[in-house]
Amino acid sequence: MLLWLSEMLSREIRTFNVFGYISLRAVLATMTALVISFVVGPRTIAWLTRMKIGQAVRDDGPQTHLAKAGTPTMGGALILVSIAITTLLWGDLGNRFIWVVLLVTLGFGAVGWVDDWRKVVERNPKGLSARAKFTWQSVIGLVAAVDLAFSVSAPDNRGLVQLFFAWVESGFAAGLSPKADLIVPFFKTVSYPLGVWGFIALSYCVIVGSSNAVNLTDGLDGLAIMPTVMIAGAMGIFAYVTGNAIFAKYLGFPHIPGAGELAVVCGAMAGAGLGFLWFNAYPADVFMGDVGALALGAALGAIAIIVRQEIVLFIMGGVFVVETLSVVIQVVSFKTTGKRVFRMAPLHHHYELKGWKENQVVVRFWIITMLLVLFGLSSLKLR
Repeated sequence: MLLWLSEMLSREIRTFNVFGYISLRAVLATMTALVISFVVGPRTIAWLTRMKIGQAVRDDGPQTHLAKAGTPTMGGALILVSIAITTLLWGDLGNRFIWVVLLVTLGFGAVGWVDDWRKVVERNPKGLSARAKFTWQSVIGLVAAVDLAFSVSAPDNRGLVQLFFAWVESGFAAGLSPKADLIVPFFKTVSYPLGVWGFIALSYCVIVGSSNAVNLTDGLDGLAIMPTVMIAGAMGIFAYVTGNAIFAKYLGFPHIPGAGELAVVCGAMAGAGLGFLWFNAYPADVFMGDVGALALGAALGAIAIIVRQEIVLFIMGGVFVVETLSVVIQVVSFKTTGKRVFRMAPLHHHYELKGWKENQVVVRFWIITMLLVLFGLSSLKLR
């Protein structure tokens, strides 16, 4: 919206041409989302408190968590509002990728909202059933995956519709362009063709998997949001490089026209996340809830797919991956042997029960994420 306005004004005042630079708009998006969070945050928390939308706490968890019962939850709505408004203000609304990421974010957020509302407001401990939640996640993830399969690989001279019908006419056997291959980081010439079906399957797993991974990690004050902020910032750099023909060629990345605009979305995510952390830092005034965790994880997954950095997302999101694996290992071990590998899953609760203080767990996981993000960013040049 503001980009369009600046383009109009630049015809009379050349100074407004500066807003055409993605790098500037990404910075402004970060600042805008941060300010929106600061302004809307107290009002949101006050409303959640009046509505008595308080967090329920597990009795079998760390005893220090019992004091958190009743703390307002569903605060992730604050993050989504900040991201949506900021993206609409500073993003290029004619860019297809922005709308895909925004709709995936809001779609998964809606699933999380329904789940949280049923648990907290309607006092239904099951919330949205696991089957229903997974079904809606799958529907949104598959629709996004199919769209991205053609929008990412579409050459400059062929539209999505032509590419789709060419695939249908080939008997669903035609492949995608090389820019849609699975890139192996740290190797300049190593990539694997996925084909249409492979790309859709991978995209679906990345979007749905990252969504649930962030959701499982969101169990301590500030634990999930800060890694999300760091990864979003790093993905913004990859988006900028991938969307710039000169930088992409120099660094050996596929050039995805339009992907650079996702740096604005990443900036909005980082700013909104930092604003939310202001209220979510220990001791938290508000919790994110599924509405925020599911949405942010899906957004990171969708962005990683567009910029062709699925493996790098796996590396940078190592904390999310390990947290998820700890739950899987715990469940499989208990069902097969009747024994638990960890004192409690997800992994952050295991360390709490071992004697780590909550702040220690959170900050140490932040440090690990920072190292992993820097390692992922090193793949920009170490190839």
